[in-house]
Amino acid sequence: MICPTCKSDMIVVEYNKIELDYCTNCQGVWFDSGELELLLESMNLESQNVFFSNILSSEEAESSEKKRKCPICGQKMKKTGIGQEPGILIDVCQRGDGLWFDGGELGQLTRQLTKKPSEKTRSQQEVITFLGEVFKPME
Repeated sequence: MICPTCKSDMIVVEYNKIELDYCTNCQGVWFDSGELELLLESMNLESQNVFFSNILSSEEAESSEKKRKCPICGQKMKKTGIGQEPGILIDVCQRGDGLWFDGGELGQLTRQLTKKPSEKTRSQQEVITFLGEVFKPME
């Protein structure tokens, strides 16, 4: 797969049967359709379907950032804000092919998820630790 940001070849990173496409050049991460749901399911998050449908149906965020093209269908993706303050701006394929996290954005999200460790189960913490190690936030 070709990176929608820097046009480099991406590699596949697998964890618990979840395959993510990762760009070693710009550190971006692509979730194919359904992979975010699998990740949230592996974390035992009850509201996973609500979270995912909220991303797909959310309004486009205003941004000066250039629109990226979906690496699957080639159509321009919409910018959507997720997470807590500060919000994280991700790219969403409007046809439902997947989600794009620029370098550091997935790390930011995992940091937000680990702010309340007492609420996390062991499996949630394992996934968050894995993602934090592989997709470290950019400093």
